[in-house]
Amino acid sequence: MTYCVAMCLDEGLVCLSDSRTNAGVDHINTFRKMTVFERPGDRVLVLMSAGNLAITQSVINILREHAAVQDRQSLWNAPTLFECARLVGDTIRRVHQRDAEALQQFGVDFNASFILCGQIADEPPRLFNIYAAGNFIEASSDTPYFQIGESKYGKPIIDRVVNCHTSLDEAAKCALISMDSTIRSNLSVGLPLDLLIYRRDGLKVTRHVSIDWDNPYFDMIHGQWGASLRRVFAELPDPDWTTWPQEIEPRPRIQDVPEAMLREPAAGDVSAD
Repeated sequence: MTYCVAMCLDEGLVCLSDSRTNAGVDHINTFRKMTVFERPGDRVLVLMSAGNLAITQSVINILREHAAVQDRQSLWNAPTLFECARLVGDTIRRVHQRDAEALQQFGVDFNASFILCGQIADEPPRLFNIYAAGNFIEASSDTPYFQIGESKYGKPIIDRVVNCHTSLDEAAKCALISMDSTIRSNLSVGLPLDLLIYRRDGLKVTRHVSIDWDNPYFDMIHGQWGASLRRVFAELPDPDWTTWPQEIEPRPRIQDVPEAMLREPAAGDVSAD
């Protein structure tokens, strides 16, 4: 499993992915989940993947092969981000047609999902979530971020903090806190991380860094976020039960139920619903 998150904001894009893959607790490897297609002055495309590694690598390699062939429709010459998302979806379907039946015979589900974001020429930055069936949805000002993989642990902080007006630095900080929360709660997500920041209309990557445990900023987030949560929790008052409404009808307790009702029915017993 993995965790990837991307945010499409007024100022640009923030993308973060982990690199852990596992096939059991004793077989853990590191594979990058972020692929960048960049032609400065023309386009920046960021593709992140989650799911079965063999499937996602097949999709990415086919996209790379097509991009290397001149005059073939590819991520390099697609006129819009929508067309790029469609190309990724079509490639997923192609891999599905080739591999899905064989995988099913071995009890393996066709499991793959992608986030595609970036900017092409005069288009605004855009963000898409592409599913295993090849269909996709686009982010909006109301929903400016997408997650794939092990997303549930890192979602609450993003929901509380991020909107389309959030600055790139604040969004990057929030994404790293989201990742730290996920790593703490799920062993299948782990470092190193890829963090990419793209500033609107720059048509080149602003920052792209690899983050491991020796990164001082992430180490600070890991320590201070947990300490701050504990401090805020301790500052919240305990519940004052005298102010809560009393129960009108007390709920039955198990010890109040007659013993005869708890025993297993005998063979001759007759009951009616």
